[in-house]
Amino acid sequence: MARKQALEDRFERGLFASRWLMAPMYLGLVVALGMMTVIFLRELVHYAPQVLTLSPEKTILVVLTLIDLTLAANLLLIVMFSGYENFVSKFDFDAGTDRPDWMGKVDFGGLKMKLIASIVAISGIHLLKRFMEIGDPETPAADDRTLLWLTIIHLTFVVSGVLMALMDWLQARSTK
Repeated sequence: MARKQALEDRFERGLFASRWLMAPMYLGLVVALGMMTVIFLRELVHYAPQVLTLSPEKTILVVLTLIDLTLAANLLLIVMFSGYENFVSKFDFDAGTDRPDWMGKVDFGGLKMKLIASIVAISGIHLLKRFMEIGDPETPAADDRTLLWLTIIHLTFVVSGVLMALMDWLQARSTK
């Protein structure tokens, strides 16, 4: 019996230690964040010298692109920090006042809601950009079918987010 318990203990310790296999994935997300930073800076450097010649519509499209990239980068940070703390290990250092308020407080349900909210925001910005391109002679406008599908996909994200929030709310009510 003691041998069976020792085997079970080793198995459980190994299973628990396997969470560290996620660490390289979070490191990969750091690289992805660096890639997004490079793309953001590339866009900024490309359009900043044109600021005096850009049309108001084109300026809005550029700003929406930069906001889109920033939201995606924020999403990456949330997934990296929350995922690491929820599934691998707690951060053991004191970041002081620089530590974001939500760090250490976002559980899997909160992470899921932040994720869907970010996806809806990114999708909405992308859809708005495509609608704004309709009158832009420099940009080939999307056809009606493409716009319809983009709208359907965006609404699917919105409905999914509402349903996930409803499920979380119902689950919270049922555990009280």
